[in-house]
Amino acid sequence: MNKREGEACPRKNADSASDRDANANPSSPVIAAFKVFQQELDTKHDKYERLVKISRDVTIDSKRSIFLLHRVTSVPDAEEVLKEAEVKLDGVRQKIGQIAEELRGEDIYQFHRAFTPGIQEYVEAVSFLHYIRHRSLISLEEINAKLVFMKEEKGGAETQPLGAQVLTFQVTPSDYLLGVADLTGELMRMCISSVGNGDIDTPFQLSQFLRQIHDGFSYIGNTGPYEVSKKLHTLRQSLGKVEDACYALRVRGSEIPKHMLADVFSSRTTLMDSEEGVV
Repeated sequence: MNKREGEACPRKNADSASDRDANANPSSPVIAAFKVFQQELDTKHDKYERLVKISRDVTIDSKRSIFLLHRVTSVPDAEEVLKEAEVKLDGVRQKIGQIAEELRGEDIYQFHRAFTPGIQEYVEAVSFLHYIRHRSLISLEEINAKLVFMKEEKGGAETQPLGAQVLTFQVTPSDYLLGVADLTGELMRMCISSVGNGDIDTPFQLSQFLRQIHDGFSYIGNTGPYEVSKKLHTLRQSLGKVEDACYALRVRGSEIPKHMLADVFSSRTTLMDSEEGVV
């Protein structure tokens, strides 16, 4: 008997809630205000989900560009690979243009968590390409200079276009720093690949470059975003592996045949990971 009464309670509550909805005055200013709130929240949620999907596409295409760029150490014509990567990154920038379109007139920090993973991956890819070309770190201003888009404005379905409108997307300093921190892992992999192909000079260039990046992050310390301090540990790991490879090259390079260098450094890297608890 008690069980049947307990089962009926949710039904009674639902009936009473529907009765309240039916008896609510649709012209009440309170009801009207909450309907406006509902529409605003639904619109914001839909925009957030669209940004998440675009950011996922940006991440995937940026990763493909990074994988492509790693081929420069093993192909005779590196410029062809760089041009192909540039074309892929142009496609990524068009997707970032869609993010700029969604954020038109909005506070970007309300939606920042929706698209920040894709932007960080893009910064990593474009900075990797820039380093391979120029052996230097791309600046935040150089990244933002390429994120300017022209959008056609239309007055209606049967009207002529109103003209082109300029849209810009600004990468935040925190996204730039996080993308650069991820770049160090790709440079470490590039170092090992270069050694395997008999390139002895690149590891020493990478070691000096990574040391400069590490020094820059050390100046930030704990004053920067929390995510930056978390990635500083990974940066130090990448720097340590490159320096370890340079040490082995300098001390034992003449003893190890060139075709065996990559295997030696890969085994040393695996050993370092296991000692640090990575594997």
